[in-house]
Amino acid sequence: MGHECDKLRMELRLKALFVHLLTASGAVFSMLAMLAAVEERWSLMFLWLIVALVVDGIDGPLARRYRVKENWPLYDGVLMDLIIDFLTYVFIPAFALFESDLLPGWTGWFAIIAITYGSILYFSDSRMKTLDNSFAGFPACWNMVVLVLFALKPNFWVILIIVAVLTVAMFTNVKFIHPVRTERWRAVSLPISAAWVGFALWAIIVDFHPASWANWGLVLTSLWLLVAGAIQQLTERR
Repeated sequence: MGHECDKLRMELRLKALFVHLLTASGAVFSMLAMLAAVEERWSLMFLWLIVALVVDGIDGPLARRYRVKENWPLYDGVLMDLIIDFLTYVFIPAFALFESDLLPGWTGWFAIIAITYGSILYFSDSRMKTLDNSFAGFPACWNMVVLVLFALKPNFWVILIIVAVLTVAMFTNVKFIHPVRTERWRAVSLPISAAWVGFALWAIIVDFHPASWANWGLVLTSLWLLVAGAIQQLTERR
């Protein structure tokens, strides 16, 4: 019996270590995305960012399932996740927006400063999560926002307004859902999030062609992910 317990314990520890290693792979994907961004290979950059996003979406449930804090406490998975998220959610997308032709002159400087400065403050805010595992304020998902902007290519004033509004939204109490962890309407939000990833891959494959139907899919799924939390907040029981 003791031998079987030790074996089970070792299996759990190895699974917990695997989850940490899976999370850490996001650092490699962020480097690959950055190398593509430096060469202005935007579709390839976003492909690596999508891979990192998918990893980020599955490592959390696995970490909770295998209790990584208990079974492999040597590594701080939360800290590791935050470091990688800042690279893939904020730093690289902001760089891409700055280096692209979407924002001319001073507008690029405004966007890159607002995104990076606001996001580092948000990432370090201990109040960023709500009791139902949603986010308090826009969760700095600039990787998703910038991808949609690359697909739609709106006027630079529209981009500036979007960047300004979402930056301010990070410091509000407006709720934004976590597609995996927010239980309310998860049966809808999770498939919509998966659809967003599908439309994003479609847009990447066609190199962000302006006539692609993927753009409509990105708009519709993005709207749900942006407003679902606020709708929940307005309709929840007091």
